[in-house]
Amino acid sequence: MELSELKVKFTELYGGETGDVRLFLAPARINLIGEHIDYNGGFVFPAAIELRSACAVRVREDGVLNLASTSCEHRVHADISELKGYGKLKWGGYQMGVLSIMKDMGYAVCGMDMLFDETVPHGGGLSASAAIELATAIAAATVSKERAGTKIDRVELALIGQRAENEYVGMNCGIMDQYASAMGKRGHAMLLDCAKLTSRYARVELEPQGLALVIMNTNKPHSLITSAYNERRAECEEALADLKKAVDISHLCDLDEAGFKAHKGAIRRGACRKRAEHAVYENQRTLRAFDALNAGDTALFGALLTASHESLRDLYEVTGAELDAIVDAALAQSCCTGARMMGGGFGGCALALVRMGEQAAFKKAVGERYQNTTGYVPSFYETGIDDGAREVLGV
Repeated sequence: MELSELKVKFTELYGGETGDVRLFLAPARINLIGEHIDYNGGFVFPAAIELRSACAVRVREDGVLNLASTSCEHRVHADISELKGYGKLKWGGYQMGVLSIMKDMGYAVCGMDMLFDETVPHGGGLSASAAIELATAIAAATVSKERAGTKIDRVELALIGQRAENEYVGMNCGIMDQYASAMGKRGHAMLLDCAKLTSRYARVELEPQGLALVIMNTNKPHSLITSAYNERRAECEEALADLKKAVDISHLCDLDEAGFKAHKGAIRRGACRKRAEHAVYENQRTLRAFDALNAGDTALFGALLTASHESLRDLYEVTGAELDAIVDAALAQSCCTGARMMGGGFGGCALALVRMGEQAAFKKAVGERYQNTTGYVPSFYETGIDDGAREVLGV
């Protein structure tokens, strides 16, 4: 839905005039490389994209919160005096978690009518949840600044979004998704140090080199809360605990390949050893990919993407038949120089690096092969790299 249409839809639902309605949005994200290492203290390489969550907002003075969506019939009605206990909602838990945490932190959370609209597919591994959380957070923080003078700190808002997902909804995610949604910069990806919460930007200039990024959605729904995601995280924590008895580290990604080879015997369980090996080697791949992209070495960059998928398949075991099938179909095309799954896994989206001008043929060939293999009809997206969470004026 266009943002101007969202304002009209808001007035149809809540009444009033479109001139009283404010618009806030937060982007979804792709992660070029660096998967399942944000919670292991590693480097990741995400970028905010133009697929987004938008929120139309009007302040109320009676302390009532009304939440609605353009894509489902679920509604939330709450009072700002009691924002806890909404984490298990079918829809609305992410927003209510953000608002509850912000209120506890001293933000001036007030009554609001809110209508959400997403162009990012849910369950696709592009982090629709983080986009929703940051759209909520930037709206509430902006209103709070105007009413009480509180600051807008986008790193803090990212951490609030992560807390909402961890503590309120029950998804034990790392910080990458929320940070990318909060801190995105148009035309750039960011090398994020997840342990220190610092980042460096790299301009993504693939088109001059004749390449395009194509997002491939398997259209197999997934739920990370009910998947093995939390199990994988627990296995990494077990591996770290074992390693700490042999080497002075705070995170798995404090080790490089040589350090892992020297100390991997300290990890007692084989499954945990495989998870740790992925984390260490993926972290080093991410650093090399950042350097390769900055140097314009797209051949190496593509090879690192493919190696990442292989590690996620063989060591971390989070790909599944559908993600493997769509990546295999992509790599079978001569115009594809690298591909890998994105997100938590077990369904969702993958990323392919494709020669410019051949995207249509690529999508057709991959779509047919993937559908023949799995029975699912895939979707494809080409989208620009966008700025982070913000208010949209002039609409």
